[in-house]
Amino acid sequence: MSKVIGKVLATEKNPSTMEEFYFWTKPELILNPFDVVKVEHINNSITYGVIEEISHITDTANFLSDYISNDFGELTTNFNTNRVSMNYVKAKIIGNSQNIYIPVLNSTEVCIANKEEVSIALGLDTIKNPIPCGYIEMYQGADEEDRIKLTVNIDSNFLIGPEAAHLNISGISGLAAKTSYAMFLLKAIQDKNLHLQDSEEDTDVAFVIFNVKGKDLLAIHEENHFENDNEEKEVLELYSELGMNTRPFKNVHYYYPYSNNDVWNTYLDSETLNRNIENGIAHMYKYEYCKDKDNLDLMFASLDDPTQTMDSILNYIITNQGNFGKLSDWQEFINEVASCSQSGNKNSDREITVQSWRKFARIIKKSIYQNKIFSDIQNSKKEIRINDALKQIKKNEVHVIDISKLNDDMQSFVFGDAVRTIYDLKLGQEITDNEPPSKIIIFIDELNKYASSDVPKSSPILRQVLDIAERGRSLGVILFAAEQFKSAIHPRVTGNCSTFAYGRTNSIELAKNDYKFIPSIYKSIMARLKQGEYIIQNPVFNSLLNVKFPKPIYKQFKSK
Repeated sequence: MSKVIGKVLATEKNPSTMEEFYFWTKPELILNPFDVVKVEHINNSITYGVIEEISHITDTANFLSDYISNDFGELTTNFNTNRVSMNYVKAKIIGNSQNIYIPVLNSTEVCIANKEEVSIALGLDTIKNPIPCGYIEMYQGADEEDRIKLTVNIDSNFLIGPEAAHLNISGISGLAAKTSYAMFLLKAIQDKNLHLQDSEEDTDVAFVIFNVKGKDLLAIHEENHFENDNEEKEVLELYSELGMNTRPFKNVHYYYPYSNNDVWNTYLDSETLNRNIENGIAHMYKYEYCKDKDNLDLMFASLDDPTQTMDSILNYIITNQGNFGKLSDWQEFINEVASCSQSGNKNSDREITVQSWRKFARIIKKSIYQNKIFSDIQNSKKEIRINDALKQIKKNEVHVIDISKLNDDMQSFVFGDAVRTIYDLKLGQEITDNEPPSKIIIFIDELNKYASSDVPKSSPILRQVLDIAERGRSLGVILFAAEQFKSAIHPRVTGNCSTFAYGRTNSIELAKNDYKFIPSIYKSIMARLKQGEYIIQNPVFNSLLNVKFPKPIYKQFKSK
């Protein structure tokens, strides 16, 4: 027998509609937004609603009346007659068991739903290719026996294709735990595919992850060290309840920027770095002149070039005009650029001014000069090109590319090179001995650096990200991206994402048009979400969901 908590309330000003209804409850009954309720409807059907607003009302006509009734503001006044009061709740209709959507009737009983009914109401019972994306807790203010804890699965076909694809995660820095949630989803995907490996349901997925903050993602193959046994037990139990294994990522390989005693280009200590290389799970990456000069345009991704002078110089170099086709290393390249920057130089294109060459030289020199990342590979066991590494990517592998300590131009260069390689690989434009995985998921934090609405339209990285957002699904290139402010991202990127995860967000951001469709009470909740909580939007869900997820199971580096 379902527990009755109120009755439908249809008034002249607030009628029941096909989209929503109101019901009254006792003032002491604790309900919360996102809780699901049910109403028995015609033809023995059941209408489900999700709570959006909760209001309290009394028979007081206005504020002044209440003030006067308290003996003109006397705080110690005792009422002779108590005010009549009630709570009324606004619920959004999210489904009907027989697809009957005429308005629910006045005075119909409203009940709380059981676990199975909540699953039906939210559309969780029909997920065909389930991947856990968290869990929901419902009726937390109710009696213990009425409370619900339910695993939320997302349909992988609507997360990584073929039906829909791409994930966008937003939230303020630190508290939103964007990276942790993305990694939780990636682990859920890897767990499922390792479980289904070589079966008919094997979806053949690989992962390319960029480490952009300190050492955050440079030990995802190692187990986490929890503060105490109770915390460890709680976290491991949550992973088990969600149907995931309790081990960190498998098949992980790391790529660190080449470092030596003179310049250390990663936040990872030398002992760990060398140990990982010796164990065969890591390389340091370099860029060779003859093979990588064609990607120099990626260093200019954030530069506004309205006169296309930089573009002209890049075209001049990439097409091997002048002496640039005769060079063998980056030092010779730097020298040749310096030569073109000299007045009276006859080796460069006459249409390109000396001032333009000097500007080009300043930008290039900042990243390349005396930077050993730009040098020939000397030891193939320790050093590798990102392009060569990604061309050999296999299913269920996780490739982590460290760019956190590089300057912005170099980060753009490495990110752009990797994305371009993956895209060309899936287009069949890269020569490789292996068939690439059917799907490659790219995860990047701080997407605003590469695909914000402020990035120059001529940016080659922006064009690449837009291509992935608009056509990547059909190729099997999937973008998982995170940023602080969704409103700052290019609308063609967010417009092509099927899944959105909203972490804690400030009120200024919530006032933007990107959040117009979200009910005001949900915006208020979004402004005070805790770590480990997200509001999820996906086509397979009948409503926005407030999900929680466990702490990372891989090693965490504590901030000092």
